[in-house]
Order: sequence, then structure tokens, then C-alpha cells
Amino acid sequence: MTALEVLAANEVTVLVDSRDGYTDGRTDGLADGIVITPSHNPPEDGGFKYNPPDGGPAGSQITSVIQDRANELLAGGLREVRRVRYAAARNAPTTGTFDFLGEYVTQLPAVVDLDVIREAGIRIGADPLGGASVAYWGEIAERYGLDLTVVNPDVDATFRFMTLDWDGRIRMDCSSPYAMASLIDRAAEFAIATGNDTDSDRHGIVTPDSGLLDPNHYLAVAIDYLYRHRRNWPSSAAVGKTMVSSSIIDRVAEAAGRTLYEVPVGFKWFVPGLLDGSIAFGGEESAGASFLCTDGQVWTTDKDGIILALLASEITAVTGQSPGERYRDLAGQLGDPAYARIDAPATRAQKALLAKLSPDQVRVSELAGERVLDRLTRAPGNGEPLGGIKVITENSWFAARPSGTEDVYKLYAESFAGPGQLARIQDEAQQILDGVLKEAEGT
Repeated sequence: MTALEVLAANEVTVLVDSRDGYTDGRTDGLADGIVITPSHNPPEDGGFKYNPPDGGPAGSQITSVIQDRANELLAGGLREVRRVRYAAARNAPTTGTFDFLGEYVTQLPAVVDLDVIREAGIRIGADPLGGASVAYWGEIAERYGLDLTVVNPDVDATFRFMTLDWDGRIRMDCSSPYAMASLIDRAAEFAIATGNDTDSDRHGIVTPDSGLLDPNHYLAVAIDYLYRHRRNWPSSAAVGKTMVSSSIIDRVAEAAGRTLYEVPVGFKWFVPGLLDGSIAFGGEESAGASFLCTDGQVWTTDKDGIILALLASEITAVTGQSPGERYRDLAGQLGDPAYARIDAPATRAQKALLAKLSPDQVRVSELAGERVLDRLTRAPGNGEPLGGIKVITENSWFAARPSGTEDVYKLYAESFAGPGQLARIQDEAQQILDGVLKEAEGT
């Protein structure tokens, strides 16, 4: 309500949902987007997301300007903020309506094969986790005759119905086995059970045989399936992944005969490729992804948790295997990596140094007994800075980048040689980084 009051007062053209509901839609044409959500974070951490007219997440060159101006307004007691009453805002000539839900559901067959899901009788359980997709799932089920149950239709600003996350806090994180515990307990009731975070840009996939799938595992399965079954996708379209996503994706892309396009963390880097079709799938390790329509045209340039959730049912209907079973087959063919992310303490000064490291500063030739093949501070796909470092061997890698909110750096690591080798890499990586950062502080 407040957002509309301010936008109307500033004579900004706005389209609000014609059903006065929560929105998780897409539109054709150009428009700015505002998303008001806690996303997968605690409810008290809700805020604004801004998407520019290309539809993708805004880059730091935009968000930094917004942040600085917002802080100026706050420091001034909001005296410069123009605002009208809600009734006036709704009736303003600049305020219109749009059926976000209806249009989104109507266009879904362009990107996911709903007919094959219905014909196979896939039993689906969908948990919106109290978020924007709450009305979408029921409409999808009714419109396309799917055997789909909305397992939790509750909407409550406190999200008190959520099971607590690992640290005892509430998070609507559909990749967390703690936050998804209620749905995991009901896994046996459905062939595919899915969860979305509050703005529905992330997905969680639960199957009776595997429980909650690791996000990297499902990305690998989705990529393998899509590039083998979307016959009208451009033959040159690459596979997009972030620098800290699992390297099994690299092996899946190679097996499918596709180019890998590796970028820094952030879905914004996939936007140009999704728009022009040079990337058919873009995915992040944090359970966010999108992909092209079946005809090779753009679907969205931001993450879409609903289509990734529905894709799990399409995969099951077409292959006769759950995504968990598909992953075990892939792992048997390509290797089954052990992957983990941990946090390590770092001062603000150390975080600033880490973000600006050069490969020459990380003078390491061996990692956990393997020869180091590369040390990267820029992404191979687009040449953009990683904001950290990635060290790669034949069967393993680690990457480190500073946290934007805490005095820690995030250490990602993976090994195809098993959990023991992974633990060794984590230990050695921290020793390497501690030495590099101390040396950099002394220069």
C-alpha cells in the first residue's frame, strides 16, 4: 500500500494485480518491477527488490544509487517523500490493473509440458510456504487438470506455521531441510512435492526416494533433461552456471555437447543470454533458475521457482524416474561430488582485500595432493570479477568471497574424491587464504 501511495504521488504509471492478490507473474513488453518480500530470509528482513526493464535483477550500479538515495531520505526524516492516501492512489490516472496470475497461468504451456504431466497422473504436492505462489498453484491445478494439492494455503505475515531453520529462526527457505520439514514428512503422499520461497523465485524438490534434493543435484538433472528434450532450442545455446555451483554441471554440459557459461554469483549475469537465446538455462547454487520456452524464446530473465517445480513432474512423467533417481544415474556416469559451504571469520579490511585479490597473490601449486590447474578472479564466461578467488584442480575446487552482511567470508568447496578429500580441501583453503590475507594486509 505504501509503495503505491508514493508511486502515485510521483505520477509513476503502475499496474497492480486485478485480483488484489499476491503476484508472481510475468509480462511481455518493458516495465520496471518492484517486489516486496522477505524472499527466503526471516520475515523481519523483508524489503524491496527492484528489476529494471530487462526483467532481470538490478546490478550494483543501480542498487547502490537506490540505497544511497534511500539512506538520504531516511536521514532527512522522509520529509522529501511525496505520498497520497491509498484511496487516491488506487484511483489515480496513473494506476491501472493487470491479471498477473491469469496471464502467467495461461502462458505456462509455452515453457513446461503440462499435458504430459496430466496424462501420466503425476501426484503433486505444492507448498507455497506462505508466499506469492499461494493462489497460483490452485489455478494451475484447476486450469490444466493436474492431480495437485496445495498442502499449505496459509498466509500469515509472521509465518508462524513454518518449522524453524537450523539456527532456530524462521526462514522460508525451500532448500533447507529444516524449513521444509513439514513437506518432507509428507513426501510419501506425492510423486513430486515442491516448495517455493515467498517471492517464488526459488524451488525445492522433494521425492519419496530421495527426500529434499540438493539444489546442485536438481540443477544437474534439469540441465541434462532439458538439453536432451527441448528439440527447438538453439543448438549453440550454452548452459549458464554461477562460479560456486557444482562442477557436475560442467560434466553434464560436456556430455550434452554444450558450451558452459560460468559467471560470478548473481542471476543478473544470465539476463542478456536468456534474452537473445545464447543461454538456454541459467541456474544458481541457491536453488534459483530459469530457462527458455520450448520454442527457444525467452520466458523470464529472473528466476522462476514455479517452472522449476513443475519441470520435476515433467521429468518424472517423460523418463519414468524421479529427479532423485535421475541424479543417481548421472552421478554413476559422471561422478558424485561432495560439496559444502562454510563461513570463516574475516574483518572488514580482510573482506575488502579478498574481493580484490589477483591470481598472482594466491601462490599455490598444489591443493589436497592435486596439482592446481587454475586460479581465477574473473569468470570464464563473461570476464567479470568474481569478487573473490576460485582455485581449481582436476577433481576439486574451492572458491571464497566476502559476505556482504557479516564479518565472514564464504568458502565453497567441492571434490569428486569424496567427503574426506572435501574436508582436507576446506582446511587447506582456509590456511591458504589466511596466509594470503595476512600478507596482503602487510603490504
